[in-house]
Amino acid sequence: MNAPSKAAITEFTPTGKLRVGLNMSNFLLTAKDAAGAPIGLAPDLGHELGKRLGVEVVLVPYPNPGLLADDANKGKWDVGFLGAEPQRANEIDFTAAYVEIEATYLVPPGSNLKTIAEVDAKGIRIAISGKSAYDLYLTRNLKNAELVREQGADAVFRKFVDGKLDALAGLRPRLITDQANYPGSRILDGNFTAVQQAAGTPKGRAAAFQYLREFIEDAKASGLVARTIEKHKVRGLTVAAAA
Repeated sequence: MNAPSKAAITEFTPTGKLRVGLNMSNFLLTAKDAAGAPIGLAPDLGHELGKRLGVEVVLVPYPNPGLLADDANKGKWDVGFLGAEPQRANEIDFTAAYVEIEATYLVPPGSNLKTIAEVDAKGIRIAISGKSAYDLYLTRNLKNAELVREQGADAVFRKFVDGKLDALAGLRPRLITDQANYPGSRILDGNFTAVQQAAGTPKGRAAAFQYLREFIEDAKASGLVARTIEKHKVRGLTVAAAA
């Protein structure tokens, strides 16, 4: 791919460094090493972007994607890795997805719910991680069911179990773990959406965004995304198709 323009580098680094915003709640993309520093697919892509720009990288972790998105217009980060959703696009210019992750439901033992469509019914309560990409999706699309929000995957799972809720919405790989911790529970077939994990820049950085789009497409086409997934031994991610 082409070298970054001076304008792109300037827009990426208003502080002289590339600040990479990370959603630490998505364990498929981010984790922590023994010292507590962020590691994983998203941090690696951030470091690779900084290498190509020829600048120092500073990782800026956030406990959830909602807080990361909320800081888009506050000058706290220069490139962010999070799910691309229409509500967030008001403040963030998103690339095409670099990976996709299926979102579906876990239902408790003895549940009469058999299909995803049956979950959207009057009286159904769904535990969900607030301001996650799939929360934003379901908020737009559910007609009848009620969303019960918590922060953090463990807290959402406890709300689902202890509150005797009807379903738990989440990313399929995480629900597999939750199912193992809740004997008799079932993951429904199919998905209600595939979360598009993308990169983005705050609005108003046209040159930086253009380079970021090219970077993400090159990362997919060159096999960098696939190699990084294998490096971190992540399962449940699908490399997104070329834009």
